[in-house]
Amino acid sequence: MRIIVIGATGTIGRAVVAQLAERHDVLTVGKTGGQFQVDMSDIASVRALFERTGRADAVVVAAGHVHFGPLGEMTPEQFGIGLQGKLMGQVNVALVAQQHLNYGGSITLTSGVLADDPIRDGVNATAVNAAVEGFARAAALELPRGLRINVVSPTILEESMPSYEAYFRGFEPIPARRAALAYVKSVEGLQTGQVYRVL
Repeated sequence: MRIIVIGATGTIGRAVVAQLAERHDVLTVGKTGGQFQVDMSDIASVRALFERTGRADAVVVAAGHVHFGPLGEMTPEQFGIGLQGKLMGQVNVALVAQQHLNYGGSITLTSGVLADDPIRDGVNATAVNAAVEGFARAAALELPRGLRINVVSPTILEESMPSYEAYFRGFEPIPARRAALAYVKSVEGLQTGQVYRVL
């Protein structure tokens, strides 16, 4: 298969590429690195990406930022970081990808454990992750040409704990390579409208 991995230079993205590249032709995409670059929050940038990459069998998104901070101090602009970055960024990819994927192709998005297990200062992440999952479940009902869409929801990664440990007290981290297996399942499997929770 020909697979586009967006966020390929990030922690999860690198692990996903390592798993998929053993059997498939993987195109790596990042905001500033990789073979191709894209700003997911900019629909024109997403359209330009797919024009450059050409047709593919699958697209994986392992990218998107959210804002961590107290609700009482949060501004609309800060809340918009997650809405525009992680939510609309992935929605943009899905909207454009459906026109460029081969019959039976797949789209795999990323949410996160906070969709189900909220934490202090994580309201933006919880709202955005839950919205990504809702979008995918509904989109699965309407995608044409046998296209599939799923979401991977990983818990905190071992590799990310140095940066996020203060937010995730009591969570048991997992290695990125284990989270990557869920992306492989989504890409190489047959299911659609699923949320693969990796805890």
